[in-house]
Amino acid sequence: MSVAAKKLPRPALDGVKITRALLSVSDKTGLEELARALAGKGVEILSTGGTARSLKERGIAVTDVGAYTGFPEIMDGRVKTLHPKIHGGLLQRRGDADHVQAASRHGIPPIDLVVVNLYPFAATVAAGSDDETCVENIDIGGPAMIRAAAKNHESVAVLTRPSQYPLFLEEFQKQDGGTRMALRRLLAAEAYAHTGAYDSMVASWMAQQNGLEYPRELCLSYTRGQMLRYGENPHQKAAVYAAARPGPGVVAAEQIQGKELSYNNYNDADAAFELAAEFEAPTVAIIKHANPCGVASAGTLAEAWGRALTCDSVSAFGGVIAVNRTLDKATAEAISAVFCEVVIAPEANGEARAALAAKKNLRLLLTHGMPDPARGGFALRSIAGGLLVQARDNGRSLPENWKTVTRRAPTEAEARDLLFAFRVGKHVKSNAIVYAKNAATTGIGAGQTSRVDSSRIAALKSADAAQAAGLAEPLAKGSVVASDAFFPFADGLLAAAEAGATAVIQPGGSVRDDEVIAAADEKGLAMVFTGMRHFRH
Repeated sequence: MSVAAKKLPRPALDGVKITRALLSVSDKTGLEELARALAGKGVEILSTGGTARSLKERGIAVTDVGAYTGFPEIMDGRVKTLHPKIHGGLLQRRGDADHVQAASRHGIPPIDLVVVNLYPFAATVAAGSDDETCVENIDIGGPAMIRAAAKNHESVAVLTRPSQYPLFLEEFQKQDGGTRMALRRLLAAEAYAHTGAYDSMVASWMAQQNGLEYPRELCLSYTRGQMLRYGENPHQKAAVYAAARPGPGVVAAEQIQGKELSYNNYNDADAAFELAAEFEAPTVAIIKHANPCGVASAGTLAEAWGRALTCDSVSAFGGVIAVNRTLDKATAEAISAVFCEVVIAPEANGEARAALAAKKNLRLLLTHGMPDPARGGFALRSIAGGLLVQARDNGRSLPENWKTVTRRAPTEAEARDLLFAFRVGKHVKSNAIVYAKNAATTGIGAGQTSRVDSSRIAALKSADAAQAAGLAEPLAKGSVVASDAFFPFADGLLAAAEAGATAVIQPGGSVRDDEVIAAADEKGLAMVFTGMRHFRH
């Protein structure tokens, strides 16, 4: 028989009637409304286990899959829908003579709708369940049915989450119990994305269980959240995607007030909040274009805000502010006196919210927790043709691991400031230079192509800040200085000494370390090596 002779008249792509549906869901949200709408149009409903019981309890006629296939659920429910009568009903092409004849010969009527959401694998893992429980929550039959229905979307519709039900029901009623090709094609695309994301979660968990930190095939699963007006620039489209368990941070934050967040708002708020999380004392971080322009820790947030702002009040204009404590009235009132785009905090009391409410365009984000700076995970960067993947920079240099390389060791006060400055420097774009005094930045040089330029810019900014504050001497005088990587030459260190720095913290490791150490000794500086670099490109 020729190929042409095998083909029956092509079925209509729009208005395909639903005569039979298979419902098997773990999330029962919206299930009753959906099932009643189907039953109201005379659709035969097939179902399994708990879904069937739920529908029967609500008086909705259901045929158990076991009764339909003539084969019972076995092996603790592992095998129940993996049957030719199910998959033949989903995969048969209505316009193919061989398919129709085979279906008739074996008694396999078509199934026109599949409603399946999968076993809650991610939630099971997140709950800390043992391996056996996690494995039992890996769905097999569900993905198989979803993929089969999506493949045959010419005739079959597939729903994988309750949020799709309203759109489906609207069309189902308009089409008098049918669906159009455009909707089925959209649902099929979402179905494959859903099973792909599900498989990626399983694959990632399996890799972790086997100690595969960098598996051969990297599987990522993120769910789209907000569509953004544009990306970094108006000609770039953009959206926010959330991990399965995002944790405290900008993605999962509650927006209390203000305009819609932009791509740059998200980027800067994340940078600010991650920096504020580095510190235990009340801390304020002010960020502009993903770089800190002022950071301070103090006894109160209000004090920390004032000292952070003093570092660079010019750059702070239009910036993003993060705090690591519940935002209070005094701090909120002080912040409201300066134009800023975003304030992000773990919490904010009622008085603080009221103080910021007058700034209608100001975005206030509450995260209900702080991220752990020591947490693991990947940092990803897109490059042409692929991704660069590395572990998050969660390294934290501690004083007990430092090596004093100069004749003079840092004083206790200098050591405290060196630790503060080095933690801030970890969040400054390379080449990074950070001056600090009394747990507050006094000058920051970021993103320069030479370290000496960063040193000079930081010193210049400290002088400008002092002038703006009406002080006689540059802020950097009497400060310590942190460098995110080694000084390749002594010039950067000498620029810091000229600016008034008294102590230096850097990773060390340059072929000219001896030259740099000698320069520090000549200037009477104390210098420690951390052995840990914090490049941030």
